[in-house]
Amino acid sequence: MGRTTKTLTVSLPPQIYEEIERLAALERKTKSELFRDMVKVYEDHLDEDRWKRLRRLGRATARKYRLTSDRDIEKLIHEARGIRD
Repeated sequence: MGRTTKTLTVSLPPQIYEEIERLAALERKTKSELFRDMVKVYEDHLDEDRWKRLRRLGRATARKYRLTSDRDIEKLIHEARGIRD
């Protein structure tokens, strides 16, 4: 059976390394646990940025097509599909 983890080596400035050690001790976690937590927080940050971009795109598209309600969206979809009410 192989390893269930992989090793990653990174180089850090001494001040950041010391800060990671301090945070790990404060949180009572290993540096690996702390790093995994930091990656999760970063992923959440990226997801939030993606949602913000999608919301901006949605608002711009709604303005472009003068969509103000769900009914307007349904009408546009039906028109694109060639469906008549």
